[in-house]
Amino acid sequence: MVWGSSEEDFDRIYEGVFSLLIRILVRMTGDAEAAQDICQEAFIKLHQRTEGFPSVDDAKFWLIRVARNLALNYEKRRRREFTAYKKVSSLEEGKSGDSGENEYLRKESSLRVQEALLRMPGKLREVLVLKEYGDLPYKEIAAILKISEGNVKVRVFRAREWLAAFFQNSEEL
Repeated sequence: MVWGSSEEDFDRIYEGVFSLLIRILVRMTGDAEAAQDICQEAFIKLHQRTEGFPSVDDAKFWLIRVARNLALNYEKRRRREFTAYKKVSSLEEGKSGDSGENEYLRKESSLRVQEALLRMPGKLREVLVLKEYGDLPYKEIAAILKISEGNVKVRVFRAREWLAAFFQNSEEL
């Protein structure tokens, strides 16, 4: 049976994958609105796809890969915009304030985790998000990212070490 070739299949795939994609994308982007936009774009690409899938899992893996790539593109665009904004604002103000630092210290722990995730190298962040927020097994993560299961385990381990070091360093400041 080929999945995704009818509206009923699309609806089943949507119902089965939407909440997972949103959880992953919110953690990857740090922005719920952007996550919804990216998720919508991924499902539009699924709807426009002419070939079906051998199984629902294959459709899920494909959607996660598409959403991941869209999120990575979003992150690149966001960084470019932020860099441009910093340049313009520093020229206008002539100085940069430390209010962001004080505000950061007052935020709750979930915001600290999100900040850490946004600073984490992309290859580490994506496996950690898929593992911790997507609740995906190593084998599925390996299939989505097209890397070995061992590589996924190593990256998850390194991501956890990175987070521990990040929080230790932030506590010392």
